[in-house]
Amino acid sequence: MIHIQRLVNFSLPHIAFAALLLSLAQPVSAQRIKDIANVQGVRDNQLMGYGLVVGLPGTGEKTTYTEQTFKTMLKNFGINLPDNVRPKIKNVAVVAVHADMPAFIKPGQTMDVTVSSIGEAKSLRGGTLLQTLLKGIDGNVYAIAQGSMVVSGFSADGLDGSKVIQNTPTVGRIPNGAIVERSVPSPFSSGDYLTFNLRRSDFSTAQRMANAINELLGPDMARALDATSVQVSAPRDASQRVSFLATLENIEVEPADESAKVIVNSRTGTIVVGQNVKLFPAAVTHGGLTVTIAEATQVSQPNALANGDTVVTSNSTIGVNESDRRMFLFNPGTTLDELVRAVNLVGAAPSDVLAILEALKVAGALHGELIII
Repeated sequence: MIHIQRLVNFSLPHIAFAALLLSLAQPVSAQRIKDIANVQGVRDNQLMGYGLVVGLPGTGEKTTYTEQTFKTMLKNFGINLPDNVRPKIKNVAVVAVHADMPAFIKPGQTMDVTVSSIGEAKSLRGGTLLQTLLKGIDGNVYAIAQGSMVVSGFSADGLDGSKVIQNTPTVGRIPNGAIVERSVPSPFSSGDYLTFNLRRSDFSTAQRMANAINELLGPDMARALDATSVQVSAPRDASQRVSFLATLENIEVEPADESAKVIVNSRTGTIVVGQNVKLFPAAVTHGGLTVTIAEATQVSQPNALANGDTVVTSNSTIGVNESDRRMFLFNPGTTLDELVRAVNLVGAAPSDVLAILEALKVAGALHGELIII
């Protein structure tokens, strides 16, 4: 049971979290623009393909779509199998291949790919990916993947049905396994402006970034469009724009303080308290009852000449213990440091602490947003 009142002059209790992570944020220092923002239009692009892995040591699969894919591959090489023939392909597996295509990557360059089994294959260890087309969301082919995979996991089966699996044997990676065949057009060199998008939207930070750029380049060169975007006038020549951006991304900006938040992970019991979280005057009592029920079995045995029956009876003992929890006070304007000291003295489980925080929020005594994930 939790009671919260607007009271003053009570002492602090002994409370402790079972699992608590407090964000003891230090004063914010200046950061480079390249560390807090991205250039609009300069981004990765996701590619995906469907292919075959061959050469597996009997850890492949024999499914309908695997057979269809295998027959289609043979047909491309002029080999036609009858429809009633089912090839033995325990060394083959169908896989999904995906990769992130970096910005400005050019045809002929290579990139890493990840290969994942989508069938019943037990392991991809020792397999080789055959030529697989990697397509973008527009349906065009941008890269071709092929090569031997690096698989960190392994599995082993025993004759009695026992199994040992280490890591994930059905996912592998091919370093430099895809060759880029087509580049993605970028708007970087077009238009009269460059736009920076903050990774964490904040009106104050956006305005500070615009002011920092204007201090270096002159007035009205940069303007904050909203809480995320800052637009900067830029030269049209591509080479000049590169050197211009190299200068801009190293300008240091002091990000604004984050809004007051308390983040609670109800599954793990982790609680993160932001730097600006404060508490209004409030007194909290948190008490608990421990109920213990003990069952003892007794046997009632009649006398030898009583001509009675033996009866088994139960004797229940119930004990109730109320823990000694005292009311404690959060003084007016309690800061994060003071809150940390109080939290480290609390003797409650994470679920109890969550209940206290929720009650404080409902009572209006918690200055900050309570977010439960």
